[in-house]
Amino acid sequence: MENIIGEYTGTIVNGVVVLQDGESLPEGTRVRVVAVDKEVEKEPLGKRLLKFAGTIPGLPPDMAENHDHYIHGQPKR
Repeated sequence: MENIIGEYTGTIVNGVVVLQDGESLPEGTRVRVVAVDKEVEKEPLGKRLLKFAGTIPGLPPDMAENHDHYIHGQPKR
């Protein structure tokens, strides 16, 4: 298991990862690079999740409004 010491954001410049805000890591630090789509990163989370709305079959039609009822047994609204 890896011991993650931090999370950093950067950009590839001439084939080298340049960390945001001038941050740096000690020489020899092992890193894992995850490429992120710049356009998706700018979209609000709610908008990104909308593509999944209505895609789970078999849910009650009022699931969004009454999720506490279905998940936790609270009275319906």
